[in-house]
Amino acid sequence: MVDNFGFLKTKRETFSYRPVCERIKDYKSVTLLHPEEKTQEQSSRCMNCGTAFCNWGCPIGNYIPEWNDHVHRGRWEGAFKLLHSTNPLPEITGRVCPALCEYSCVLGINDAPVTIRDNELAIIEKAFKEGYIKPEKYIKRTDKKVAVIGSGPAGLSAAYYLNYFGHNVTVFERDGKIGGFLRYGIPDFKLEKNIIDRRINIMMEEGIKFITNTEAGKDYSAEKLLYEFDAVVIATGCRVPRDINIPGRKLNGIYQAIDYLIQSNKRVSGEKIESELIDAAGKNVVVIGGGDTGADCVGTAIRQKAKCVVQIEIMPEPPKNRPLNQPWPYYPFVFKVSSSHEEGKVERKWSIITKEFIGKDGKISKIKCARCEFIKNPAPQFKEIPGTDFEINADMVILSMGFAGVEKNALMEKYGLKTDARGNIQRDNNYRTTNEKVFIAGDAGRGPSLVVWAISEGRNAAVKVNEFLIT
Repeated sequence: MVDNFGFLKTKRETFSYRPVCERIKDYKSVTLLHPEEKTQEQSSRCMNCGTAFCNWGCPIGNYIPEWNDHVHRGRWEGAFKLLHSTNPLPEITGRVCPALCEYSCVLGINDAPVTIRDNELAIIEKAFKEGYIKPEKYIKRTDKKVAVIGSGPAGLSAAYYLNYFGHNVTVFERDGKIGGFLRYGIPDFKLEKNIIDRRINIMMEEGIKFITNTEAGKDYSAEKLLYEFDAVVIATGCRVPRDINIPGRKLNGIYQAIDYLIQSNKRVSGEKIESELIDAAGKNVVVIGGGDTGADCVGTAIRQKAKCVVQIEIMPEPPKNRPLNQPWPYYPFVFKVSSSHEEGKVERKWSIITKEFIGKDGKISKIKCARCEFIKNPAPQFKEIPGTDFEINADMVILSMGFAGVEKNALMEKYGLKTDARGNIQRDNNYRTTNEKVFIAGDAGRGPSLVVWAISEGRNAAVKVNEFLIT
C-alpha cells in the first residue's frame, strides 16, 4: 500500500443516497457514487494486513487488498483487471451484495471496516466509463456445446466461464428477458435493468447465445437438449415461496413477495401484465418477513404510494452489534436499516407470530397477531406469549418468508432428478446429478442464498463441466 497507516487518517465514508423526497417518486437507483478522489481516499484505509480475511469472507475470493492498492494509486485499469479476474458480474455484486467481505475485514475488529463494496462498484463503473471492458472475441473454441438453463446470477456466471473455456454456450430463459431474479426479483431502485442489459450485450458479443421465452423441458424437450448438447447446467434457482397455513389465507389481497416484485418490475419496464394488478396505492400494507426481500417490498409499496407500511418478523430483533456467538471474521446477523426503511413511516415489529387473517366481503382487512419468544433448546421453536394478542389493519398483505425449494419441472422428471429434504436438487461434490451430462448450479442445488454465492456456484460448476468435457 502507498500508505500503511491510511486507516488512522481517514474515517469510513460510504456512498450516500438521493434525497428521500426525490427518490420515492421514481424507481431509479437510490445510490450516489463517490467522486473518484473520494474512492481513492477510502481505499487507502485498506491496511495491508498480513492475512486478508476479506478474501476469505468473499465467496468468490476477490483480490480485495490488491485492487484497493491499485485504486489508491490511481491505477484504475489494474484494479479492474484484478476485480474482473474473479468476478464476472461486479456491477451486480457492487450494488446488491451484503458485503460479507466487510464483516471479515481485519480493520473491522476495532474500527469501521473498509468500504469494499463501494470501492468495487466504483472500479467497475470506471471501467465501463473508460472502455477498459472489451468483449473477448478471440477465444480458442472447442467442438463442445453446453446448455445453461436459467439466466440468473448462477446461470450467467456458468455461461461466462464455460464460454471462456472455449465451449459453445446457449442460455435458455423461460421469461421474456434475460436476468432471472436479478431482473424480476430486485427492484430498479437497487438494480436498474440497463445494468444487466449492458453486461448481456458484452456476453453476446463474446459468443454466448441467449434464447428467451423458452422453457427447457417444455418448449425445448429434455431429450433434444441431451441430444444436441454435450452437457446441461441447470441454474433455475429456488423459486417456491414459503406460505403460511392459518385461517383466512384464501382471502383476497394476500400475495407472495415474488409475485409482487415480478409484477412491479414488469410494470416499471413497460412489459405486459396479464395477471391481477397488485398495487399498494392508498392501502394499509403489511409485509410479513424481515429480510432483504421484505425490505424491497417496503420500498416498492412506498413508491406505489401506500397509505402506511408495517413490517413484521417472527424472529427477535437482531442486536445492533456483533453477538458473542458470531465472532469476527464470521458474518453476523445484526440489525440493519435499508434505504427503503428510511423512505417513509415504516413500522417494524419483531417477535411477532401471525395467527389469523381477518376479512370483510372476501378481502383482507386485519391481521390477528401475538408476541412470541424464540426458544433454542431442546429444539428451536416459537412459543406464543399468552395475553399479547393484537390486530393490525391490513388492506394488502405481502408474504416474504423465504423459499422452500425448486419448482418441479419437466426437466427434473425426464432426467430422473431427486430433491433433498430441503427441496434442493440432489447433486454430488462435482455439481453433477445422477445423469452424467446434467449439472446443477446455484440456488437450485444450494438452496436460497445470496447473489455472490450464486456467482461462485456458477463458476465452480463451470470448472467441473469443463473437466468432464475435456477428459
